[in-house]
Amino acid sequence: MTIWIQPAGERAQLTCSGVRVERGGQLVLDGVDMKLSARSRCGIVGENGRGKSTLLHVLAGMLTPEAGTVHRVGTLALATQEMPDHDERTIGDVIDEQLAAARAALTRLDAAAAALTDQRPGADEEYSAALDLVQLLDAWDADRRVDMALEGLGAISDRERRLATLSVGQRYRVRLAVLLGAGDDFLLLDEPTNHLDRAALAFLTAQLRGFAGGVALVSHDRALLADVAETIIDLDPTRDGRPRVYGGGYAGYRQGRIAEREHWEQEYRQQRTEAERLAEDLSVAQDRLVSGWRPDKGTGKHQRATRAGALTRAVHRRQDALDRHSVPGPPPPRRFAMPAMPARPGVTLVRVEEMTVAQRLSEPVDLVIDSGDRLVITGSNGAGKSTLLEVLTGTLEPTGGGVHRARRARIQLLRQESARQPQRRAREVFAAHTARLVSEGVLAENEVIGLGELGLLAAEDANKRLGELSMGQQRRLDLACALAARPHLLLLDEPTNHLSISLVDELTEALQATAAAVVVATHDRQLQRDIRQWPRLHLPNRTLESVGAVSDSGSIAPEAAGWEARR
Repeated sequence: MTIWIQPAGERAQLTCSGVRVERGGQLVLDGVDMKLSARSRCGIVGENGRGKSTLLHVLAGMLTPEAGTVHRVGTLALATQEMPDHDERTIGDVIDEQLAAARAALTRLDAAAAALTDQRPGADEEYSAALDLVQLLDAWDADRRVDMALEGLGAISDRERRLATLSVGQRYRVRLAVLLGAGDDFLLLDEPTNHLDRAALAFLTAQLRGFAGGVALVSHDRALLADVAETIIDLDPTRDGRPRVYGGGYAGYRQGRIAEREHWEQEYRQQRTEAERLAEDLSVAQDRLVSGWRPDKGTGKHQRATRAGALTRAVHRRQDALDRHSVPGPPPPRRFAMPAMPARPGVTLVRVEEMTVAQRLSEPVDLVIDSGDRLVITGSNGAGKSTLLEVLTGTLEPTGGGVHRARRARIQLLRQESARQPQRRAREVFAAHTARLVSEGVLAENEVIGLGELGLLAAEDANKRLGELSMGQQRRLDLACALAARPHLLLLDEPTNHLSISLVDELTEALQATAAAVVVATHDRQLQRDIRQWPRLHLPNRTLESVGAVSDSGSIAPEAAGWEARR
């Protein structure tokens, strides 16, 4: 493993070969080969728990693989999904730490300039070397780049502000902005869009496309992958057990993945057909040998036995050859199964009248949600989307106006973040949740569903402690708990965060079909396109708009007429 901590510019390289990682006796990564150079744009995809985040940690040198090599030339920055809850540093401290190399280079250049002025021996060479480093780091412009990134991502720019006083999303945007502005040779980003609104997403996309270094991107955001990634590494299972690399960007990956699966299934079917034919041939040969099969008249007894045995041995040789080149059957894809959720035809589930929440929703909101309704809530970060959902579910009381909920209406919210004890097992968390729903009278005993019925977590993952699950697997558990209540009204706050692409597709389809009312607050551009026919409430304008065409950028087209809130 080679690490060079000096910036390399156009000579930067980040490669890994034959990487294998095991955790808790389970194989997480195997046979991973990857190469990044300046201006490379690589997306990393796969089901939740396939090792995407693990691969970034290996590339960054934070995790040593059991096998394989990693070679680094140049500097790199890693943005993980997790953010520490208690961080007493200020925003200025984070900026100073990330720009330490640029600041040191400028200090060195100033010292070299003074030595040159004093005509000290060797000053010419030192000044030239110091100037080259400053230019390579673009150190003069580092603070301006960070300031631009803070503004572009909608991050708080007060350098005296402590990180501990910021929300998770605010802290993440600060860190991402600093990494974008620091100018490292490589950016390793793990789900960078989770806390970004539309304007910040557009800024991030432009920054990544214009970035001078290389980018490795783990993301569920289909629009970002389509806009940025040139190659895609797929960590999902293949017929030879090795990850696949697809060119042609995200579209090339989708086409190549389908072709790969079809080829795998065809090869497996052919192998099964050949195995069945060999088994039949072997059975026939053995029957003939046992029954005293005789060759043509005039053939000797010894020759008869030899020919029967030879036939059996030939079949065995073919069977051995088939076994040596056997192709494992493609694992059946885990399919998400939305539980049946009841409707209450003609019932108004929630009515919001002139509702405000001090310092969070200052402008009054009027909203009526009937059984079976659909609604998308959009708006920039801080507009109050999550606040509105909390009010709808009853966990937050408004400071002005009124909220009326139908009697015995089941309302369930999938929040962006959840706090659970990492030592508890997933199945225990789910079982305790459903038991509580029954004891509180929300569900009848015969309405309880098992965790395995939802297709969200494999059996082995359900038995793991939460601290052993990936962020995506934990998010699947949160979704399972929300659906277990079989709500009449399902509220989803950024539901695509951390989830795999295939699950997002399946969830989107299920939300379209369910009888329950659904409200979605999301910045996900592709999800907004997929549900563009749903009415939408845009905050902070609080104007409820009709269904209408959504452009590729996800904005409401001008022809969308006003859809008035029912009072």
